[in-house]
Amino acid sequence: MSKTIPASSPATSTPVPHSRRWWTLSVVALAQLMVVLDSTVVNIALPSAQADLGFSNGDRQWIVTAYSLAFASLLLLGGRLSDLIGRKRTFIIGLIGFAIASALGGAADSFGWLVAARALQGAFGALLAPTALAVLTTTFTIPKERARAFGVFGAIAGAGGAVGLLLGGFLTEYFDWRWNLYINVVIAVVAVIGAAIFVDTLKRTGPRPKLDIPGTLLVSAALFGLVYGFSNAETDGWDSPLTWGMLGSAVVLLVAFVLWQRKAAHPLLPLSIVLDRNRGAAYLSVMIAGAGMFGIFLFVTYYLQTSLGFTPMQTGFSFLPMIAMLVLAAQLSTNIFVPRFGPKIMVPFGMALGMIGMILLTNLNLESTYAANVLPPLLILGFAMGSIMPASMQTATLGVDRQFAGVASAMVNTSQQVGGSIGTALLNTLAATAAADYVASHLPATAEVAAQAAVTSYATAYWWGAGFFAVGGIIAALLFRRMGHGLSLANAHLSEDAEPVVAH
Repeated sequence: MSKTIPASSPATSTPVPHSRRWWTLSVVALAQLMVVLDSTVVNIALPSAQADLGFSNGDRQWIVTAYSLAFASLLLLGGRLSDLIGRKRTFIIGLIGFAIASALGGAADSFGWLVAARALQGAFGALLAPTALAVLTTTFTIPKERARAFGVFGAIAGAGGAVGLLLGGFLTEYFDWRWNLYINVVIAVVAVIGAAIFVDTLKRTGPRPKLDIPGTLLVSAALFGLVYGFSNAETDGWDSPLTWGMLGSAVVLLVAFVLWQRKAAHPLLPLSIVLDRNRGAAYLSVMIAGAGMFGIFLFVTYYLQTSLGFTPMQTGFSFLPMIAMLVLAAQLSTNIFVPRFGPKIMVPFGMALGMIGMILLTNLNLESTYAANVLPPLLILGFAMGSIMPASMQTATLGVDRQFAGVASAMVNTSQQVGGSIGTALLNTLAATAAADYVASHLPATAEVAAQAAVTSYATAYWWGAGFFAVGGIIAALLFRRMGHGLSLANAHLSEDAEPVVAH
């Protein structure tokens, strides 16, 4: 490997890779896995935690919502802080904070304690997730190596939820629900040691920009309102005044944020980042894929456990083939297909596969079997996500000025989080309505009718998920530029007008 040298050569503005970049990838991947799998790990632990701490079904949602609200509302701030105070320092702070919050959650002896710990987890997750992607963006500057690194990162981002199902089922079934939180401490300790050794410190040569406090307050409040509004719609329905009040406030605050960014001296998120045609298409693709993928993990999990009688461990193992296919597709996509065809071909291709996989899932019934009816669409969906996520993530951070790499990376996480929130609210509401309609038209409501109503509700969610992927495919095909028209992932480097940095 090459010797560590200044990140910019005086003869050229092209950054030179540092010698420990592949170890850096391992550390970043470990941190990303911890953040991504945390949501599904905790979801599986919820019934046991509820029985242990004695909180109600109505309160149970706050274990998930507290994390989502803190995470989503603070993501752009977290990404920008990594630009301002240094990515290595921010990365390590995020890891330590996430570990402490996880330990507090695992030791919780009351509902309020657990909710507070989950909110703290979300806050440090918002610091950690975009910083991890920003470290990757600024570490890998050779196009082929960058593609390979983003293939690994994108595979983890897509497969982390399924890994969480398997790990959560194992820890809950054989240990205790608290270990679903304590496991993060173990992962974080390894990642902190790795970060201290392998992640380079990038020292600025120019003045440090200031934090856009008004912009931060506006966008944080807007994202909070957006996620809270969709979460409230899931629990209280779309006719709730609070739902529309929060969503309406979020829209107003987002408009105010955009207007402020146009005139701010030190904008939190320069509008040129999101208005770039390729990056805008990438952010939308991540958001739509996130909304569509929600139906896979949530409703397939419900189907396997309630309709086919799978245990949590069996359910987790059922997703392993999908993970394997996702990893394979991610590597093929980033190393072969994206450099040759570009995201304009690969992302719509992945969206089309996602639509096909969702449509196949609509055929599931109470007599279906895993091998014949569940496995084939899961494999297709795994290949779909492996085609969408790495290409979109790589394009979303390509060519961004180094001083804004953190906030550009945060937009990827924000898009995925908002997409998941939209998918949660819409698909759950549509599924619940479909189940209620089925029961109402098949009275009396026997156990058999209830079981069939559940399957019908899942099919409704899958059809809407297929619609999400179809819309995503059309948007990606229209917005992404063709190779050779302002986009070349195979030959692109970081922005040549990037702020000079020196690696130590």
